[in-house]
Amino acid sequence: MSNLHVVATLPAKSGSENTVRTALAALAEASRKEDGCVSYDLYESASAPGTFVVVEVWQDQHALDAHMKSDHMREAAGAFGSHLAAAPGIHPLRPVS
Repeated sequence: MSNLHVVATLPAKSGSENTVRTALAALAEASRKEDGCVSYDLYESASAPGTFVVVEVWQDQHALDAHMKSDHMREAAGAFGSHLAAAPGIHPLRPVS
């Protein structure tokens, strides 16, 4: 079974960039400690400042499902939710062969 790759994009409202950045940084730190997390990296777009990109690799769907239900995920979503300019874009990836 291969790992599950996910990319999430989260655009912050103007003026809310620091709130979103702080909440996502805490989420990334906690997520890296989860069982089944292979990697969890947070970036900010150089071409669209205030747009945050999370690149995640999970061992399997079960690990991702547990992450989505975790306390730290709920806490982070509560902290940044009203500070987003649009809904997060969640993109599970599959290889192109």
